[in-house]
Amino acid sequence: MEGHSEFTPLESRLAAQIRARLGELRGTEARVARVVLERGTDLVHLSVSDVATLAGTAPSSVVRACQRLGFRGYQELKIAAARHAPAAAPDPADPADRGDPAARALADTLRAARAALDGLTATLRADDLRAAAALLDGADRVVLLGAGLSGAVVLDLAYRLRALGLLVDSPADPITAQLAAAGLGPGGVCLAVSHTGATRTVVDAARLAREAGADVLALTSYARSPLTETATRTLVAGGQELVFGLETTASRLAHLAAVDALAQTLLALRGPRAERALRLSEDVTADHAY
Repeated sequence: MEGHSEFTPLESRLAAQIRARLGELRGTEARVARVVLERGTDLVHLSVSDVATLAGTAPSSVVRACQRLGFRGYQELKIAAARHAPAAAPDPADPADRGDPAARALADTLRAARAALDGLTATLRADDLRAAAALLDGADRVVLLGAGLSGAVVLDLAYRLRALGLLVDSPADPITAQLAAAGLGPGGVCLAVSHTGATRTVVDAARLAREAGADVLALTSYARSPLTETATRTLVAGGQELVFGLETTASRLAHLAAVDALAQTLLALRGPRAERALRLSEDVTADHAY
């Protein structure tokens, strides 16, 4: 298994740490550890649900196996694997490869942003946008969820949906967010934004909304995750084959682009209702400009 040439092996210290604890693992947890060793730095491109599928088990078993291996969870293990991903060969003609940290930061950031935006054409389908817009258009109330960097996407989305005439709640506090999500019922929509699809507070609130009878829309970078398992409809935006440390930042740009596309789709769907709401929004905005 570990000799597959298409995967880059884990750095020896990390691999040794995992192998040292293999004897403590049994059943599904041992299978998870073997998948981790086999996939190596390719883990950077896999969600917790992807690993669960490869190991023939549930995401919760993947998390437990990671904890038995000495990590807080799968995300920490993935970060450790990503730190040892092979770097691209330097280009002597590129100033970024001649020791200039600012040039390197700019080049890496732009490369990651382009990769994330280009990936939208492969993962974000027009059918999914139309279906998501239809759910929002028919909602009596919308609750938006997001934490960390995804919180910025939620703020942008809340502004756009309100400007189109929707009744929107976007609590920043995780407890309030869970209460708002649990208060939704049939006819309500919960839209959850999470790069990994595994942020506990976001996933837990989305599950409460689904249990209450609301539809759940997910905006995430991974097609399989705890969040997508809960969602009624998923919008996948944001690539994973990015420069380490910039993955979540670049995914935020992809998510903002997806939000723009969703808002434009909703505008076309709502027609005159949205146009009236936009005129009101423009009047309010004009009062705050010199």
